[in-house]
Amino acid sequence: MKAIRVFIRSFKEAFKSVFRNFSLSVASVTCTTITLILVSIAVLISCNINSVTDKLENELTIVVYLEKDTTDEQAKALGPVLKKIKNVDSVKFKSKDEWKFEMQNYSATLNSTLSYLQENPLLNSYVVKVKDVKDLRKTAEEIKKQEIVRTAKYGENMVDQLVTVFDVIKRVTIIIVLALVLITTFLINNTIKLTIFSRRSEIEIMRLVGTSNYAIKLPFIFEGLFLGIIGSIIPIIITIYGYIIAYTRLDGHLFSKMIALVKPFPFVLYVSLFLVVIGACVGVFGSYRAVRKYLKV
Repeated sequence: MKAIRVFIRSFKEAFKSVFRNFSLSVASVTCTTITLILVSIAVLISCNINSVTDKLENELTIVVYLEKDTTDEQAKALGPVLKKIKNVDSVKFKSKDEWKFEMQNYSATLNSTLSYLQENPLLNSYVVKVKDVKDLRKTAEEIKKQEIVRTAKYGENMVDQLVTVFDVIKRVTIIIVLALVLITTFLINNTIKLTIFSRRSEIEIMRLVGTSNYAIKLPFIFEGLFLGIIGSIIPIIITIYGYIIAYTRLDGHLFSKMIALVKPFPFVLYVSLFLVVIGACVGVFGSYRAVRKYLKV
């Protein structure tokens, strides 16, 4: 019961302290708000970049062209063999007539050229999707070992470069988000230190009357929690309304139809929850660290 009373009293004291030390609270909340807005922007950009890169990666395929004299039975038998290859996700047979029809619809020049030819010069093929695009080259090399396979194409040089770029972009965006979270922690930690320093006389009195270390620490930890949550409110509002407005005005795409933005719902709600959690955790951690390290209680 005593622990519960201390808990409730600390909660109330922390709430009052936020308003009692208004100027310091405003400074802490302002720092938190600014950095969480930057975190929000970084997360929104990161998630959209990852969405685009994942979509492009999923569209990368290996086109397996079969030898010209391959029979229908041989072509049909190759499908299950390709599926057994380690990195292969799915295979789809595409006949030379399907290729011809597709190319004729692609441009008038190709249409007139292919219509002029009496025999279809194209080859039967399989379109292969892989599980991991990083192993695209190895998978293509494995496919080429099959007897009736003439070649396996996936845009070798360009695709290898794209995969490298995608990987770098993902790593950079994650590093930026983590760096901003650390900056937020640092700022809250320093503002909490200022609060503690301004109340050192109060803390000394609490020590003299025999208040436990636990009872001294807890109000500051709750205060950090409140400041972190309050500091996340404005970033959440900006995140929700800002992203919805941007998505609507850009018609859900950036620069071209190929770069589709992530739909607002439930995306902005997840980002908002992330901001609340970051604000709360960083506030608690910053307060606890400041109390433990600088008060020595």
